[in-house]
Amino acid sequence: MSRDQHDRGGNPSGGRSERRGQGPGDRRGPGNDRRGTGGGRRDAEGARGHGSRQGSGDARGSGTRQGSSDRPGSGDRNRSGERSGAGDRRGPSRDGSRRNARGHERNRRSQQERSYSAQAPAQRRRSSDPARLTAFQALRAVNSEDAYGNLVLPRLVRENRLDRRDAAFATELAYGAMRWQGTWDAVLEKCVDRPLDQLDPAVLDALRLGVHQLLAMRVPDHAALDATVGLVRGEVGQGPAGLVNAVLRKVARQNLEEWLEQLTAEQSDELRRMAVRHAHPAWEIRAMRRALRVNGRDTAEIAALLEADNEPPSVHLVALPGLGSLDAAVDDGARAGDLVPDSAVSAGGDVHRIPGTREGVVRVQDAGSQLVARVLAEAPVQEDAGRWADMCAGPGGKAALLAALANERGATLLANEVSEHRGDLVRNALAPVPEAAWQVRVGDARDVPGAEPARFDRVLVDVPCTGLGALRRRPEARWRRTPSDVGNLAGIQRQLLDAALDATRPGGVTLYATCSPHTAETHDVLQEVLEARGDVEVLDTAELARSAALPGALDGERTVGHEVPGGGTSVQLWPHVHGTDAMFMVALRRRS
Repeated sequence: MSRDQHDRGGNPSGGRSERRGQGPGDRRGPGNDRRGTGGGRRDAEGARGHGSRQGSGDARGSGTRQGSSDRPGSGDRNRSGERSGAGDRRGPSRDGSRRNARGHERNRRSQQERSYSAQAPAQRRRSSDPARLTAFQALRAVNSEDAYGNLVLPRLVRENRLDRRDAAFATELAYGAMRWQGTWDAVLEKCVDRPLDQLDPAVLDALRLGVHQLLAMRVPDHAALDATVGLVRGEVGQGPAGLVNAVLRKVARQNLEEWLEQLTAEQSDELRRMAVRHAHPAWEIRAMRRALRVNGRDTAEIAALLEADNEPPSVHLVALPGLGSLDAAVDDGARAGDLVPDSAVSAGGDVHRIPGTREGVVRVQDAGSQLVARVLAEAPVQEDAGRWADMCAGPGGKAALLAALANERGATLLANEVSEHRGDLVRNALAPVPEAAWQVRVGDARDVPGAEPARFDRVLVDVPCTGLGALRRRPEARWRRTPSDVGNLAGIQRQLLDAALDATRPGGVTLYATCSPHTAETHDVLQEVLEARGDVEVLDTAELARSAALPGALDGERTVGHEVPGGGTSVQLWPHVHGTDAMFMVALRRRS
């Protein structure tokens, strides 16, 4: 079933009537005030939490029990104390209203509050459409298996055979729920009567998907409710479906801005208010604000930076120099990149259909990563012998671009990766480049200087990091990382930079890079290594970046460069300024 069919489902009355809570016409007699696990009273349709009884609007007969959320409530008795099924006496209910032959109330005091289900329980959806199911599967893999969303979702899209439109819907839904998880959880905490960690994790993920549709997508409320409840019925079970129904009805009583106003008003700390409004942990916001200041930018830009993190990133393409071409991509609607040569921005759709992508000579790669490789290739080296190295090459994107550049100049690249599995990824990435231009080594990069001391003219060390600079493409990373991760990684980053410098010959250049703006992973690492060594000078990395980029690409508001103590400059890119990941780089020359 297509997404359009689902969006047309639900209550025929549509609008807000489907999401009302207890209205003035609701019965409040004994036995009808019980709360379900969703924590709310029965609404006009009789919706309750998991394990509750169904309201009188769905009464089937004299007390026949149905599923856990379809049972008639104890208030289905008339004044004589007898149950009123179809054809039974139709005396007034406890609140004085009267019922017809189907048990529906007549002459209600607030007819606008009516919100009956359009389907009988036997007809209600017990599955979801492929797009929403794909988003659910992706979220489960991310939250239960520590998978990466940008890797697992494309695979699921292919496996579930989604067309282009459903693939776009699944992508927006899955990535949106990942990005906004912290804020959606804050909303859910107001609508669930227990701590969220006591919910079935699969139910919690389904609720996050439902909240995202209700508050952040152009999906009618009734369609979001119906589809999410159907998803839970099909993937988790009938009982939890009642809970999901009741909770999402509470969520739908306010729009996004109303929820944000309520949640931020409850926070006295500015960082926590920003954390709720922009869906980032407070510690990350603090770190990013400091990074703006240290790199010479106005800290007032923090809101723009956080907003950029929450925007789906453009898909950047690169043609390997001398091997690939972007002409076909541009003819198909892609626009030429505005930061680095041989780049473009995809017009959307399946990029694997672009000529050259299957062969690997046209690749998806963030323009910031492309700039890193080109800065190393353009750095001035004394007596360049053509020996290059990428110390942390996996999964191989920068290595492939470096190898292609090396191939044009008659140089060779050693691509090192610590694990055999990731080493295979690097080999696959390098396969389109002539084999004479590269080789792959599997092992700890810190051991490279012992095997080949001071051998390389150009060395890239793109160290493992928190990934806080790539939150647009890896939205789940913001909720996985903790402040302790920064400290744990900093020691490894210092060791890798030391090893890269030891592997660089005198007169050669090492480029330290990381996809994080956190100063503990950038400036602090650099400063500690400089203080411990006397054989390193910092180059004017900002000038190297301007030379490697397209003419004028890093001028004006997009200017980069921050002076490093002792001379030289470093470069920090920003999503809200350059439209790239927040890549940091600094070029160092090894002195004799």
